[in-house]
Amino acid sequence: MNIGMSEQHYCIKRLIDILLSFVAILFLLPLIGVCTALIAALHRQNPFFVQKRIGMGEKPFKIIKIKTLYSQEDQLLTQFGLLLRKYSIDELPQFINVLLGDMSLTGPRPLLPEYLPYYNEQERKRHQVRPGITGMAQVNGRNSLTWQEKFALDIWYVDHISLVLDLKIMAATLSCLLQTEHVKPEGLLKEEKFRGNNSSC
Repeated sequence: MNIGMSEQHYCIKRLIDILLSFVAILFLLPLIGVCTALIAALHRQNPFFVQKRIGMGEKPFKIIKIKTLYSQEDQLLTQFGLLLRKYSIDELPQFINVLLGDMSLTGPRPLLPEYLPYYNEQERKRHQVRPGITGMAQVNGRNSLTWQEKFALDIWYVDHISLVLDLKIMAATLSCLLQTEHVKPEGLLKEEKFRGNNSSC
């Protein structure tokens, strides 16, 4: 694996992922339960959204989220779903993905399989590590960034990965969750798909 972290540190990173994710699931279970119960009651549908994403080594896996859309086709958010996305509450079930080994707490966000043909060689480096619940892009602008800016931050993370950097990202994430000025309403409603180096979001 071509990353700047020793095998010992990589094992420590995985251990931290498991321990913190387990604690997070126990602590956040009431919140997840209330949110999913409200979605099921208000919209009479499965409150969970499962979608194929690309992980480490470009291997696909199924990401788990709290559903925030009326339907996958029209991409319209409910007001409750908008609130869940604004504060990233819809991402909380991904701690299960971390426990399963599909994801890490920190790393590049996992993207759709349909984007694979559009990556250049540098952009493919983001798949050298496990994708994360949060990452450099999420604490440096979130969806106010262009695709190129997001990928540049992802690649920088892969080149500079360390336990100290992970801790800084996690600390910055807690701060960002309380400061939503970088989250554009239109970005929450619909994100432009990545179609190569000329794409923006």
